[in-house]
Amino acid sequence: MLSSPALRLDDPRERHRRGSPGLRRVNLALFVAGLTTFMSLYCTQALLPALSQAFRVSPTTSSLLVSLTTGTLAVAVIPVSALSERFGRTRVMLVSSAIAAPLGLLIPLCPSFPALAAVRAVQGVALAGVPAVAMAYLADEVHPEALGGAMGRYIAGNTVGGLAGRLLPGFVTDLAGWRWGLAATAVAATLLTVAFWALLPRSRFFTPSRPGLGGLARHLADPGMRRLYVVGLVLMAMFVTVYNYLGYRLIAAPFDLPESVVALVFVMYLAGTFGSPAAGSLADRIGRRRVLLGACALTACGLLLTLPDSLPVVAAGLLIMTTGFFAGHTVASGWVGRRAATAKAHASALYLFAYYLGSSLGGSAGGLAYEHGHWPATVGYGVALLAVALVAALGVRVSAGGSRARTPDAVASEAGRA
Repeated sequence: MLSSPALRLDDPRERHRRGSPGLRRVNLALFVAGLTTFMSLYCTQALLPALSQAFRVSPTTSSLLVSLTTGTLAVAVIPVSALSERFGRTRVMLVSSAIAAPLGLLIPLCPSFPALAAVRAVQGVALAGVPAVAMAYLADEVHPEALGGAMGRYIAGNTVGGLAGRLLPGFVTDLAGWRWGLAATAVAATLLTVAFWALLPRSRFFTPSRPGLGGLARHLADPGMRRLYVVGLVLMAMFVTVYNYLGYRLIAAPFDLPESVVALVFVMYLAGTFGSPAAGSLADRIGRRRVLLGACALTACGLLLTLPDSLPVVAAGLLIMTTGFFAGHTVASGWVGRRAATAKAHASALYLFAYYLGSSLGGSAGGLAYEHGHWPATVGYGVALLAVALVAALGVRVSAGGSRARTPDAVASEAGRA
């Protein structure tokens, strides 16, 4: 009796598998998407002193050029994810990127600070389409055995974009002024957007549904999902706190570093570029819970290493902490996509909402810790947040209500790897 032929790696009946040309194209497209999105999102952060001087506004007012964009993105991710359930993942990501690119080109032309702030706020809404939908797209199109690695490569693009969005405009601004710095970033983001449009494969497994609140309610009713959202919130709160306030420590005694050198701490983001794919692939092999718990523990160890007044030790601690953070974020966000049986975009949007809520609220609370107890109190605050993440991760269990319909063997296999 003849056996049926094995499925090809790019068989249209199969989701993209590890090693297939289709998966390589998906990985490259989503890497580019993350790169351009986060380059645009953080392009003003390194220029805040220059913008404060140019428009004669206070540092607090100048910082709105970052917080407005991340804030409007956080608000927009849930409604944008609902649109993707109706109109499709690829369509929403492509339209979103097409709107964000010309908005970026307008930024260096803004004649006043209110105009610049307004464009940045609108840009945050436009940028929301990619992060709100990318994780759901990967969960739809990538085979579960390769999902963690694919998620890690997408997040690696985010880290490179965050780094480029801080270094590129800063370098150009030193040579030609802040308008040229932002213009260079906008042109680079536009070219990357064109590449994203050319690379992104169409959805093959997306099933449209009517947008509504049912998906949100189902995910919030799942205790495992709630715990994963808590993990994302507290991890980001810790991470933003460290990068917001470590610079204040490094420019003061006993380090007394110049600000130009302190700005190079963002190069540590490259740890996430390499650590994220490795963590995602490891989670596919040995289980998500193990890798997530290990990532939280690694982050705590790195954070504690920033306590001594030794620059090499602080640098090593920051590198370890950054690696652990991006590993944890990779696993938690990928687990959300894997756990959601329906309304995947809603599941991802809730995670991102919690993630950016942690950035805005948690980072501010970290400032209070720094003001009252300097760096030791800041580290204590971060360790407390990581303890919350550990407890939340320990409580995530495989739930039949939060997963696809599976055979008993599949459930047993997944339970053994979790």
